[in-house]
Amino acid sequence: MNAVNRIGTKVRRLAGATVGIPPRQVDFQFDEDSPRYMYADNATASLFFAVLSGFFPPGEMFFVESVRHYRDRIADEKLKAQVSGFIGQEAIHSREHERLNAFLTARGLDTAPAERAVKAGLWLLSRLSHRQQLACTTFMEHFTAALAEQLLTDEAFRSQADPELLKLWEWHALEELEHKAVTYDVYNLVGNAWHQRVLSLPLVVASLTPPLLASWIWMMIREGSIKDWRDLSRGVSLLLGRKGFVTRILPHMPAFFTRRFHPDQHDTSSLEQEWREKLFGKEGEMLSLWRNPI
Repeated sequence: MNAVNRIGTKVRRLAGATVGIPPRQVDFQFDEDSPRYMYADNATASLFFAVLSGFFPPGEMFFVESVRHYRDRIADEKLKAQVSGFIGQEAIHSREHERLNAFLTARGLDTAPAERAVKAGLWLLSRLSHRQQLACTTFMEHFTAALAEQLLTDEAFRSQADPELLKLWEWHALEELEHKAVTYDVYNLVGNAWHQRVLSLPLVVASLTPPLLASWIWMMIREGSIKDWRDLSRGVSLLLGRKGFVTRILPHMPAFFTRRFHPDQHDTSSLEQEWREKLFGKEGEMLSLWRNPI
């Protein structure tokens, strides 16, 4: 890394930290002895999370670029710092999921097709106007914030997940909540259009759901688990059943389409503080992995 990049990274990190959005340099170590299926010893559900991990690197970069396009319009110093923290956090998320994806691929769980598929879907979204792209980003950030909250509050989920691989998802979830309002505040600045927010739902669903489902099915076919009806039934129930992990996220979605919506209306500050202490406090579970404590 050259001197300019080092200085730029340091400034971005410090700026984000001043407003509660610190890009934490965390280096995860993936144990070769960890179970092949990270969640509930179930291939179907575990491969779904592998697909999500494949989606994150290009998805995070789409989020960053949709905000970066409007960065020069931001005069408010606090929002500038929040954007810096957001960009820093998302860049590190992308890097660590790339490392996780390489680990999974080396074990025969190839996430590259999922990454290629989501890039195609994101390319379709990139043909939209810049403001519509940002509206779509605000919707996807709303979804990821709901996903993050579910992960951090669902003890049944965490108790069935591999503890080491779970650390990455917990760290990612915490930071998604820390910066959940940033893209929306930028969108407010450049002109929050309700009709664009409403339109973001069909645009995102049409562009990204087919790649997600196709990638998930492809991985199950390649793994051979799609023929295991017991595994398939249990995995679908764990994710999409009446009390499934994804099912319990869906009730949070309609709030996004109310005219006076703002992400901070749903207060997660206590949850964030609880997990900051748990992961990075004096006796935090991830202190040994944290390379740039502030």
